[in-house]
Amino acid sequence: MKTKDKQKLLLLVLVLFLFAVNYPFLDKLLKNWLSNYEVGIVERVIDGDTLVVNTSHVRLLGINTPEKGEFYYSEAKSFTENLTLNQLVKMESGKQNLDLYKRKLRYIFANGENVNLKIVENGFANPYFPEGKDKYYNDFADAWQECISKNINLCKKSKDVCADCIELKEFNVDEQKVIFSNKCSFKCDLTGWKIKDEGRKVFTFPNFELENNVAIEVGNKTDTDNILYWGGKDYVWTKTGDTLFLRDDKGGLVLWKRY
Repeated sequence: MKTKDKQKLLLLVLVLFLFAVNYPFLDKLLKNWLSNYEVGIVERVIDGDTLVVNTSHVRLLGINTPEKGEFYYSEAKSFTENLTLNQLVKMESGKQNLDLYKRKLRYIFANGENVNLKIVENGFANPYFPEGKDKYYNDFADAWQECISKNINLCKKSKDVCADCIELKEFNVDEQKVIFSNKCSFKCDLTGWKIKDEGRKVFTFPNFELENNVAIEVGNKTDTDNILYWGGKDYVWTKTGDTLFLRDDKGGLVLWKRY
């Protein structure tokens, strides 16, 4: 018998031996190897998109919920708690296993439902895909559109008198700039309005009024006339895809644009 055949036979005998003495362990190992699923009990909800499952911190994939101090922070956390706390959940990994903070990145399923998706559908998160689009991306895009049609929570349209005045004239990802104009016959007070990406980057308009039929650029460069500077960021808009959200000073959605 050739040396290579002997090695294969020896390996097969070893596997059969281990299988016989420790079947449960090998069965679990095989299942984990063949699948990207885990199961666990949700022990704590930190905020709308972060859980503790089996003592591990888990960041929900595909979504971004409001931070503490932002509109709908408490509502988003409560919604996630109602769906997951003390529940047995299934966790599915995505393109990346851990984030920069060593949290697991997972889609969470409870009672057969995609929890991450339901959070978007109900207006407590926007879609968020910093690693690029995955197999669930279209589902989350559809969920956001459904939320917009419901006009609820984070999807609720602004009631500001200037909400229908402000137009997005240019959204230039390569040059990292956006240009808005005021199409109304009166000036619009944009003080406290916010521009936000899918993640945590936020620009807040200072004490600022946009005159009628005037355009204003917001970017990360300071060498351009008639520009508001985002400040301290090499980039805002990711090349793999992102969304611009413009909100009034009360959190109402003025406009949004995805690419």
